Amino acid sequence: MRGLVLGALRPTQPSLHAATDHASPPECRPGRAGTRSVVDQALRSLLRRRFRRAPLRFSLADGTDLFDSGIDRVATVLAQDRHTLLGLVVDPEGNFGDAYGEGRIDVRGGDLVAALEAAYRALDSGGNEGRPRALGWGHSLRESRANARRHYDLGNEFYRLWLDEQMIYTSAYFPRPGLSLEQAQVAKLDRVCRKLVLQPGERVVEAGCGWGALALHMARRCGVAVRAYNVSAEQVRYARARAVAEGLSGLVEFVEDDYRSITGRFDAFVSVGMLEHVGPENYRRLGSVIRRCLDPERGRGLLHFIGRDRARRVNAWIRKRIFPGAYSPTLAEVAGEVLEPAGLSALDVENLRPHYAATLAHWRARFEAAADAVRARYGAEFTRAWRLYLAGSEAAFRTGSLQLFQVVFARGGADVPWSRAGVDVEGAEVTSRRP
Repeated sequence: MRGLVLGALRPTQPSLHAATDHASPPECRPGRAGTRSVVDQALRSLLRRRFRRAPLRFSLADGTDLFDSGIDRVATVLAQDRHTLLGLVVDPEGNFGDAYGEGRIDVRGGDLVAALEAAYRALDSGGNEGRPRALGWGHSLRESRANARRHYDLGNEFYRLWLDEQMIYTSAYFPRPGLSLEQAQVAKLDRVCRKLVLQPGERVVEAGCGWGALALHMARRCGVAVRAYNVSAEQVRYARARAVAEGLSGLVEFVEDDYRSITGRFDAFVSVGMLEHVGPENYRRLGSVIRRCLDPERGRGLLHFIGRDRARRVNAWIRKRIFPGAYSPTLAEVAGEVLEPAGLSALDVENLRPHYAATLAHWRARFEAAADAVRARYGAEFTRAWRLYLAGSEAAFRTGSLQLFQVVFARGGADVPWSRAGVDVEGAEVTSRRP
């Protein structure tokens, strides 16, 4: 799932001074009941301030109950010791993920997603605003390749355990209840094709192609020629082998390279799940690449990306452990820094956020079914970290901490679709843009 973010746990840090009126909290040492009492009092005060609206209970492994909101409880957060819980309440974003991965914090008596959703809603303040430039991230060619290796090159066997049969790691689309994940992913691919109104014989360029499912689908379904770029060596090897096996290597070319290296002229540009890895400092460059490669008369494109309603940095734990260099932009950032400077007109904007939450529910179920195999190969801490990543991402889409946007755009001279009727009809044939 390219670009997913554990999206909440980010409010401003309260002070222990405010909680206890002491110059500093006493260190909790075993056997000193008075010290424990003072620390517990401080923890209760901090928990009450942070989570008073969350239907959660916070307890310690020694049996001490520290806080219960009194609201219908969805789960209990159990910390192994006071130091771990103190780290959680002082800096949730920086400390929760590692503590959970290492088993020092657990969620008991309820669903992990429900617990995270409750925490996100309780902690939704204005904190963590800002773009990642201040963090010193880089998105050079070398750094982009290194970021891809850390996530996408974990091994195809790992992703095969819990993705659909086509290895699609972006949101599916569920036009009706009861669809399998495989069916919903095909529905998403069809929807992208309909939005682009692809015609036989046209040329398409894809930036960030994953394991190749969309490129192959466009060639097979619409009869277009596709050149697809990706910096992940593992994914490109897989996609090339699949193209040969399906007899589509004459129509689809997979290039192990960065979007900045795109050359040639195309009728359509598409990127599904890559924009989150571009970095805001490169948005204008991406726009210029798109403009340069699109036909000035017929050129159009689609950006599918995880976004936000207001600018915020990605959760620190996600940046460190899961998605280095990731950033989820707002619509204003995409319009103002990718499209407008390049003279590209937005034709259609759609928010598919509920569909990503549903996709993540499928992924989580498959991941849990394969958890023993993941643990045997990667270890318990890795397994818990990825469980948290998937659950936290689902909670973020449920609560609106994250959005999922599809933006269709075109060069100024391209035909504007007469209506969206064909887009919203499942199984509809791709038809001409002209009325």
